[in-house]
Amino acid sequence: MIKVQRYVREVAQPRQRTIPLAIVVTVLFFLLLLRLWYLQIIRVDDYRAMSENNRLRFLPVAASRGALMDRNGTVMVNNRPSFSLSIIPQEVKDVEGMLDKLASLLKLDKAELQERWEKSKGRARYYPVVIAINISRDQVEIVEENKLRLPGIEVSVKPVREYAFQNSAAHLLGYIGEVSDKELDLPAYGDYNPGDYIGKNGIEKAWEHELHGSDGGRQLEVDSRGRVLRVLSESSPTVGNSLVLTVDSRLQRTAEQAFGAQAGAAVVMNVTNGEVLAFVSSPTFDPSLFAGRIPADIWKGYLEDKRHPLENKALSGQYPPGSTFKMLTALAGLEAGVVNENTSVYCDGAYEMGGSKFRCWSKSGHGSVNLRKSLKESCDVYYYQLGEKLGVDRIAAMAERFLLGREMGIGLQNEKKGLIPTSAWKLKRFGKKWFPGETLPVAIGQGYVLMTPIQLASMVATVANEGTIYRPHLVKKVVDPDGKTIKEFSPEVLGSTGISPASFKKVKQGLFAVVNDPGGTGANARLWDVKVAGKTGTSQVVKLGEDRKKAVAYQYKDHGLFVAFAPFDKPEIAVAVVVEHGGGGGAVAAPIAGKILRSYFDLQKPPAPKQQPAEEPQDDAQAETPAGKQDHQVQQGAASD
Repeated sequence: MIKVQRYVREVAQPRQRTIPLAIVVTVLFFLLLLRLWYLQIIRVDDYRAMSENNRLRFLPVAASRGALMDRNGTVMVNNRPSFSLSIIPQEVKDVEGMLDKLASLLKLDKAELQERWEKSKGRARYYPVVIAINISRDQVEIVEENKLRLPGIEVSVKPVREYAFQNSAAHLLGYIGEVSDKELDLPAYGDYNPGDYIGKNGIEKAWEHELHGSDGGRQLEVDSRGRVLRVLSESSPTVGNSLVLTVDSRLQRTAEQAFGAQAGAAVVMNVTNGEVLAFVSSPTFDPSLFAGRIPADIWKGYLEDKRHPLENKALSGQYPPGSTFKMLTALAGLEAGVVNENTSVYCDGAYEMGGSKFRCWSKSGHGSVNLRKSLKESCDVYYYQLGEKLGVDRIAAMAERFLLGREMGIGLQNEKKGLIPTSAWKLKRFGKKWFPGETLPVAIGQGYVLMTPIQLASMVATVANEGTIYRPHLVKKVVDPDGKTIKEFSPEVLGSTGISPASFKKVKQGLFAVVNDPGGTGANARLWDVKVAGKTGTSQVVKLGEDRKKAVAYQYKDHGLFVAFAPFDKPEIAVAVVVEHGGGGGAVAAPIAGKILRSYFDLQKPPAPKQQPAEEPQDDAQAETPAGKQDHQVQQGAASD
């Protein structure tokens, strides 16, 4: 019995030791099955994608931007091919060594290549990383010659802008540049990729999503050396829509040339619908440079130029309007019944108020002055007295009827509001009450008053059409790549001044006298065949005292202004010109406006028919006919304002 029990124990002990081992083996087998299930069932899509990515390459194809055309269909901005250099991350094992090789071969900045590469982290490894843009054709040839030594390096073609008239209308049209990391984080640029070009300024930026189009691309199957085996899929890029602008490129160039080397701005508007026909900021710049890295010497030149070529002066330049503002002070006086066309004051060259002497620009004075003469000769004393009677708030109320002191809403970035001061404004801004003596400079467009050139153009256009304020606009219509009109824009009325036609007529008669009557300050804008009405202005930058006519530094000289409309009887066009630090408006701004007006009316004439050669030569007497009389602009000395 004892032997039997001992035998049972000896047999049972190994079995007891086997059970734990079996359990361990079973658990391990179960875990293995679980892992296989996880890899082959749960993660199958992920690993399939990873496997595919190891042998796939995606090459994006950038869309061409839509063109920018003037009102006559003349192309102002189109596209040209530009070459970019990219790395396919999955095909380059030693990125650092590859960057060294590229920098050496192509004479590129290694730090810049490295910076662009670092920005690519987190993107799919088969997606090309742009490390250099705007490389030259010589550099492209070097890459192609060394293709076997540069695995994973691709050269792609991207369209960049080409400007038909070089620097013309640069501030209006704007420029493109590479999308930044900050911009890529914005919802508006969610579909963009590093290396893409976007509008950075002007029309290019404001209308980016119409102009950009949709990118395409090709998905390729490649071998271990990066050689293309086959095209798996392909999508064609969609060209962006084009814009037909309101500007006339011929008038634009004439206006720019009229400034010469002078700094300033000019805006030309259609008085019946608000279309901007020319939009000048002088001096200009080269917009094509901004698609790549601007040479250091050129960038330094832009920054150090005292004339500030990168500033859009037509939209963001804020200037005291000077005597151009007198038309609003006159309207305020007429509407309030404070003056009429026969009200006269005597100007002896100065006006005293509260112990202070406010001088007229004419030291000898203008004698007896009524409304028409006050505008024609720009008498300051007349408007000092009128301003004292009105008070600043009634003058401001008239300016606000013209929607001054606010953005016109032209649709471009960085538009400034200007400033129309009131007694409440000063109390809020400085914590001080308004003094009567501060009204006198405001009445002649000085003091705190500030306006932009686009506001000046709107003001004179509103006077010309007698009260209707149109929103200035720059785009006539949007057209698709086939030339079909997608959207056309109609004139937008912002409001009406509510001023009586009788008041407008009296002021407009004074503006006519400025240009056409003897002694008028705007004679330099006179045309022989078209009646022009306008107003000169000179805005003081700093107070220079009695010796203000002596030589002073450029930045302290007065600004010259001139606003005008024509024809007088049936206005079509309004012009506003500001010449920075140029001196008197009648001397420097009026001639520029005259050239712009001359160009506009010449462009309205039908082209002359081609003449057949005469069978017999004409003598001099026969050749001198009224039709052959040359057009000319009257140039004669103008008053100082």
